[in-house]
Amino acid sequence: MRSKRANLAANIGCGVLAGVAGTVVMTAFQKLVEMPITGRGDSHAPADFAERVMPVHPSSPEDRKRLNYVTHFSLGGMWGTAYGIAAAAGLRGQKAVNTVFATVYTGDTLGNIALRLYQPTKWSKQDWIIDLVEKYVQAQATGAVFDRFPAPARSS
Repeated sequence: MRSKRANLAANIGCGVLAGVAGTVVMTAFQKLVEMPITGRGDSHAPADFAERVMPVHPSSPEDRKRLNYVTHFSLGGMWGTAYGIAAAAGLRGQKAVNTVFATVYTGDTLGNIALRLYQPTKWSKQDWIIDLVEKYVQAQATGAVFDRFPAPARSS
């Protein structure tokens, strides 16, 4: 019988992998669906976040683009970690997706406001829709991937 600690570690590990996979889906959605429709260019919000919280300062546009992607996928892995923790606590499926999305999205937004990276009071309706939809796509994909892992890796 697996210990609770081993179960939590397995769920978090699966969550990280699922979160990265969910970020791949979100990125594809951005590049192939949302950006062609809205005409919006690439976001550098992940790089802005990394530069604010760590002593990193890319010296070239290529380095900043790499930092943006590394941070983008790292943050996705962190969203997945939250899903793994929720699963270890017994949440599954759509209830887990919605709970994790509400919790992490709120924390993400408040954290970015505190770091003075977001100013949602100045966002347009379109900005809000894009932000919510894309992060919900990521949450849905993370949950779908996580729930496909073999049961022993995620059992309570």
